[in-house]
Amino acid sequence: MDETPIKAGRKKQGQLQATWYWPIYGEDDELCFTWSTSRGSVHIEQQLEGFAGVLLSDGYAAYDRYAKSRPQVTQAQCWAHARRYFERAQEQDPAAAEALTWIGELYRIEQRIREQGLEGEQKRDHRSRHAGPVAEAFFGWCHQQRQRMDLLNTDLLAKALVYAENHQAQLQVYLRDPEVPIDTNHLERALRVIPMGRKNWLFCWSEVGARHVGIIQSLLSTCRLHSVDPYTYLVDVLQRVALHPARDVEALTPRVWKERFAAKPLRSDLDHAR
Repeated sequence: MDETPIKAGRKKQGQLQATWYWPIYGEDDELCFTWSTSRGSVHIEQQLEGFAGVLLSDGYAAYDRYAKSRPQVTQAQCWAHARRYFERAQEQDPAAAEALTWIGELYRIEQRIREQGLEGEQKRDHRSRHAGPVAEAFFGWCHQQRQRMDLLNTDLLAKALVYAENHQAQLQVYLRDPEVPIDTNHLERALRVIPMGRKNWLFCWSEVGARHVGIIQSLLSTCRLHSVDPYTYLVDVLQRVALHPARDVEALTPRVWKERFAAKPLRSDLDHAR
């Protein structure tokens, strides 16, 4: 789960209001852009009500509070976000390059896992044998760096070290669970449609519009994740939905639609004319 801003609706004096999309990427490669008027933890609690499993996120404190109050939820955190703190510290302190070397090795191990096609227990064993010692060495290095007398709390490297050590347990969850990715880059790639939208159409005119943009982008993004042509999907679903039982609406989501209807989709009158 992640969050990204979008201006929608009007405040006083005609100013646009700051609102948020909260994309949720599910285990079946489905993406849902939920929307909220605030960045508070209430939205997380509402959208993940009843959830049990691993929540992969960045270090935003609202996710921490949510996971800590629910024993059925394990929080994992993103190594790419941790890496960015050390990237920003490089120009100020050359020692940050050493952290990037450690983290780079973790990513090289993940690349070898993909190249070898490892899954399940094999993937976990490979991470345990190769990535585990690297992560241990990295956090040991972080602890040593924090003992430096010349390092101020305001230094960028100091902030990066604090971030890494404070989230040490969450950053190592992926080592124990082969289904957990090392980072949230797959989610960030999928949610690019919103930042690109901000560049093109800048904002949503109304809050209702923002909510509906989230729904449409959820469908289109999930189509792309499952190699479903969005045009074919929408032409079929918009014709099928009027007669489809409401209790079985899940069948019209892109992933399930691909299994049930993709082989013989309903066509538009324009397609028939051709």
